Amino acid sequence: MAFPEKLPVAVIGAGPVGLAAAARLVEAGITPLILERGASVGSSLIDWGHVRVFSPWKYNIDDAARRLLDDLGWNAPQPDGVPTGREIVENYLLPLAGVPKVAANLKLATTVTAITRQGFDKVSSNGRQDAPFVVRYDDTGGEHEVLARAVIDASGTWMQPNPMGINGLPVVGERTSSRVSYGIPDVAGVRRSDFAGKRTLVVGSGHSAINVALALLELQESDPATEIFWALRHHGVARLLGGGLNDQLPERGALGLAAKKAMDEGRLRMLTSFSARSVKSEDEGIVVKAMANGEPVRLALDRVVVTTGFRPDLSFLRELRIDLDPAVEAPPALAPLIDPNLHSCGTVPPHGVIELAHPEKDFYIVGSKSYGRAPTFLMKTGYEQVRSVVAELAGDHVAARRVELVLPETGVCSVDLAVNATSGCCGGPAPVEADACCVADATAKADGKSGCGCAAPVVEEERA
Repeated sequence: MAFPEKLPVAVIGAGPVGLAAAARLVEAGITPLILERGASVGSSLIDWGHVRVFSPWKYNIDDAARRLLDDLGWNAPQPDGVPTGREIVENYLLPLAGVPKVAANLKLATTVTAITRQGFDKVSSNGRQDAPFVVRYDDTGGEHEVLARAVIDASGTWMQPNPMGINGLPVVGERTSSRVSYGIPDVAGVRRSDFAGKRTLVVGSGHSAINVALALLELQESDPATEIFWALRHHGVARLLGGGLNDQLPERGALGLAAKKAMDEGRLRMLTSFSARSVKSEDEGIVVKAMANGEPVRLALDRVVVTTGFRPDLSFLRELRIDLDPAVEAPPALAPLIDPNLHSCGTVPPHGVIELAHPEKDFYIVGSKSYGRAPTFLMKTGYEQVRSVVAELAGDHVAARRVELVLPETGVCSVDLAVNATSGCCGGPAPVEADACCVADATAKADGKSGCGCAAPVVEEERA
């Protein structure tokens, strides 16, 4: 049985990468069916809409989406402007969702609960690849099913935050505490009263943690009673601060420099080698017991913000044959490029359909979810992913394998570094004549090693 060509391609998620996939499908003459769990497109971005991203508009707009919008007379943002999450939704995603061939095939408040092959469970093989996909979903009208010729999962990871525990599990009491928040709560805005004049612990070492800490410092300026504890689960702060001005995304480099200044001024208390043991509500507050710097600590707090990254939701993919790296939970061909145990500086090489393929033909995971548990992701990378995937689905195998992306370099590291504030990442910038991201990378390549010699790029998190 051949695929019914008139069936749509199901796109799960209407964030930047999901809508970019829809735009590519429209240009290719293929009908998309976009299923978004939120009440609006870009619902995850709205959750952190108060946060300004690191990359300017020129890195945040997909080329196919731009062409569709330009045809409708879209007033594009200035390319070098740096938007907030909410501005991305209002000035880009909502207009894109209004493009007629996108709007006609967009279902909001729709949660995908399962995907399978028509007439085949996971074990059944004979004729499997010729059967259409069955996508089951819930909406306000109940439970439904729809057939699709292919599936592009761009559902992201925002709804699956990692817990506080260093072993991947919530610490005792974490799940039941109403005083623990995840992601990037608007501590200086709509949730100001929860944090102003209070004692808050921020757990995490990525840019989401820096954003929360800097917002708390802003509160501290107007209310000096605001106390900030910042817990890093590794030793030392060099990994946190990264390359500063060596980063080609200046907004991101500036975060590290601002955080360092606050540390130097003693405006927050740093806890390194932090391992939480328990969380308990006590006296209208919360008590966190932990180890820090090899010593037991007891923190009496008002709030805890956990910014320890995200992980993919694989529950609705149980009946599909997917292949994931056992550590990172990314496709095996992609995992070595992004594994934080192996990489830190530079950029992830552009990748597409080859690296994203699964044993289940015509099923792809794209966007931040394709990175599994790896901590970082650049929106522009997702746009290259869906360009390649849609070209493959449209039968243009040459275009699917062509690289059409150049990423900005980053000087931000995720390894412990013995560097000072001026030395930069991994020994500082590489020599001008070297094709490398830093000194460590140049040295490694001179020794005949491939890839980045210091270890994964810290690039724009789509979710924060």
